[in-house]
Amino acid sequence: MQTPSLARLLLVLALATGGAALAQPRKPVQDFNAPRELTAEEREAAKQRAMGNNLNSYGKDIQVKAQPFPWKAVGLAGLVFLAAIPFGIRAFRNTSKEMANSNTFGNNSNRGEDEEA
Repeated sequence: MQTPSLARLLLVLALATGGAALAQPRKPVQDFNAPRELTAEEREAAKQRAMGNNLNSYGKDIQVKAQPFPWKAVGLAGLVFLAAIPFGIRAFRNTSKEMANSNTFGNNSNRGEDEEA
């Protein structure tokens, strides 16, 4: 009966020491060192590197053409709105007239006629 308990003890010892043997030693905590300040020349060089190091002056000679204002499209949209205004006014008048006739709140001349019938 002592053999199984001795085997268990050896197994537990092997697992405990094996885990400790595989563990990495902790690194000491390092102090924070702020990066050094760049000089004006270094900052300018960093800007030039970030902008792509344009080696030739080809980009300086190119002039970007401004797009003209789309007057034709604005005029066409204005004509469409002008043509739609009479239809919108007619629809508004018809709808407001229907709403006034079916209004059940407030003073309405049609309400008295409905009660008599």
